[in-house]
Amino acid sequence: MQTPAPAELQRLAFLVEAEAGQLREFLDLLERERSLLISGDTDGLLPLTEEKNERYRQLQRLHDDRAMLLARCGFANADAALRAFCGRLPKVLARWDEALAFAAQAREYNAINGQLIAERMRHNQTALSVLLSAADEAPLYDAGGHSRPTGSGRILGSA
Repeated sequence: MQTPAPAELQRLAFLVEAEAGQLREFLDLLERERSLLISGDTDGLLPLTEEKNERYRQLQRLHDDRAMLLARCGFANADAALRAFCGRLPKVLARWDEALAFAAQAREYNAINGQLIAERMRHNQTALSVLLSAADEAPLYDAGGHSRPTGSGRILGSA
């Protein structure tokens, strides 16, 4: 491991700042997603999903840039290595701690949203099963709109 040059420290500080900001915005998107899932506003989910995917790609690029910078300086892309790299930069380390907290919160929000999606899918599957089951039943009305017996009883005179 080599001692990082000032330009490398400055670049890492920029990447950590950008990553923390992007994670905060990603949390906002996850909160909006949860709100849409709770309210049942499925029309709002598609544009939000596109925005979420773009934010994720931006976060991945920042992560990759940080990993390459650390690797060039002989550091692993790990929490301890970043702390060693930025040992003399308490503001960067504080922002890194925020980024880690945001990432943990994003995992939690994403898990909750996943549960909401699974619940919505179960509800939709149940409703679909009821509709398909009803479609298999004989109609209660004929084509002219007159009621007709369902035929569910036993025919008289049969054993």
